[in-house]
Amino acid sequence: MADATSGSTPGSSRGHQVLASADSEVFASLRRRPSSRSDRYALGKELRHTVPRSSLGAWSAPADRADPVALLEESHRGRLDSLIPVRVARMVSSPYGFLRGTAVVMAADVAGLPSTGIMPVICGDAHLGNFGFYASPEGELVIDLNDFDEAHPGPWEWDLRRLVASTWVAGRENGASEDRCRDAVLACVAAYRDEVRFLAEQPLLMRSYNRLDVGRLHETVTEKSLRDEISRSAKRARSRTSDRALPKFTAERDGVRQIVEDPPLITRVGADEAAGVAVALDEYLTTLAPHWRRALGGYTLIDLAHKVVGVGSVGLRAYVALLEGSSPDDVVFLQLKQARRSVLAPYVHGDSAWHAHQGQRVVEYQQALQTVSDPLLGWTTVAERQYYVRQFRNMKGTIPLDAIDAAALSDYAGIVGHLLAKGHARTSGASMIAGYAGPSDKLDRAMADFARAYADQTEADYTTLVAAVRRGRLPVLEGALDRVGSAFRPG
Repeated sequence: MADATSGSTPGSSRGHQVLASADSEVFASLRRRPSSRSDRYALGKELRHTVPRSSLGAWSAPADRADPVALLEESHRGRLDSLIPVRVARMVSSPYGFLRGTAVVMAADVAGLPSTGIMPVICGDAHLGNFGFYASPEGELVIDLNDFDEAHPGPWEWDLRRLVASTWVAGRENGASEDRCRDAVLACVAAYRDEVRFLAEQPLLMRSYNRLDVGRLHETVTEKSLRDEISRSAKRARSRTSDRALPKFTAERDGVRQIVEDPPLITRVGADEAAGVAVALDEYLTTLAPHWRRALGGYTLIDLAHKVVGVGSVGLRAYVALLEGSSPDDVVFLQLKQARRSVLAPYVHGDSAWHAHQGQRVVEYQQALQTVSDPLLGWTTVAERQYYVRQFRNMKGTIPLDAIDAAALSDYAGIVGHLLAKGHARTSGASMIAGYAGPSDKLDRAMADFARAYADQTEADYTTLVAAVRRGRLPVLEGALDRVGSAFRPG
C-alpha cells in the first residue's frame, strides 16, 4: 500500500532505467514506428475476402443447437433457489424480457457464426435497453452503456448482433412495422460505422475523451417524441440520488434508520452475513483511487439488505448498503453485485480466464468501455463469492423502451449504435473495424437480415420457454403466466 500512496509503484524505477538506456534493446524497440492506421485499415478491408460482409446476415438454427431452456437451467446453478421464480417471471413477460435474460443463449449462437477475429473489449450484453443515464464524477448527466456483467474481450460483431436483434424485437413489441424495424437497424449500424470510422482517425487519447451528455443528446435527436421522452427520463434520473432514496427505501425504528423489507425483492440480512459484508466493504475501499478511498472511508455502514435487480442477474447475490456521513441526511447507497464468469468466456480463446477476480473484470472493462465511470466502482469478496461495488443511486435512469414509438425507433437506434462504436474504439481495433465495415451500407443490410431472422428465433425460443413453464419444468411466480399474450397460450 505504501507504493500506491507514495507515487513509487513497483517497477517504476526499472522503467525509467530502461528509457534512459538509449543503447538498450528494449528502448530501441520502443522507438520503432507502430503499424500505421492505413495499414490497419487495409488489414480490415482485406478481411472482407475471407469473411464477406454479406456472410454476417445469415442465421438459421443449426441441427445441434443447444436447447435454450437447458442453457437457462444451467445458468441457474449457484443462484438462490427462492429467486429463480422471479427471474423466470421477468423472462416470460415478453419476448424482449426473454432476450434480456438470455445472454447465455445468444452467446452460444453467435459464437458459431462468421467473425472477423477483431477483438476489442465488448459489453457482452449490448441490448437496446442496456444504455442509460448516470452521473459523471463532475455531476453531469451522461448517457452510455450501463451494464457490464458479461463484458470481456471478444469479436465486435457479437455486440452489434445483440444490439440489432434486440432493436427488432423491441420494435415489434412496440407495434412498429417490419419496414420500421429494418430502418431502425440500418440506422443503428450506419451510426456504428460512421462513429468507428471517425474515431479511428482521432489520436488515441482523444478517443478516450469522447462522450455524450444529455445536452448534446437532445440536440442530435430529430424526432419530437424522443426529445420529449429524453427530457422526461433525464428529469427522473436527476432525482435518483441517495438522499432522495431515503424516504422510499428506509424507515426509522427505535431511532435507527433501516432499509425497509419488500419480500422477495428486498429482504433482511442476518447478523453473521452482515458482519462478513462489512469486512468486505473495508476491503473494497482498497480498490478505489486514493481520494475516493479517503472520502468514502469517512462514512459509517448503517444497514444492509438483499435487493433483487435486473433480469439476467436475478438469483445472484446482491446487496444494498446504507452508509451515513457527518449528518443523517449525508448518505450513500452502495450496491454489491455478485460477479460470475462472463457468458462469453468459454467461446474466446478456448476456456482461458482473463481475470481471477470477476468483480475486478467487470470494473476494469466498464471503465474501458465508458468515457466516464462511477468513481466508487470497486470490487471485493464475500464468503468466497466475488462482487463488484458501485453507487446504487447515481442519477441512473433509462429511456423506457415502451415509450419509443415507431417514429422514434430509428433515432434512438442511431444513438445507441454511436455509443457502442465509441466503447469499442476506446479499447482496440478501431482502424481494422473501420476498414472492414467500409463506407457503403453492405454491413448495414447484412445486419438487418440477421436482426430479423434472430428476432424470429427469439420469439420461437420465448414460446419454448413459456411452454416449458406451463409444463412445470421451470418455476415461476404465481400469476406470471396469466399476463402472457394469447398468442403464446396453448391452442
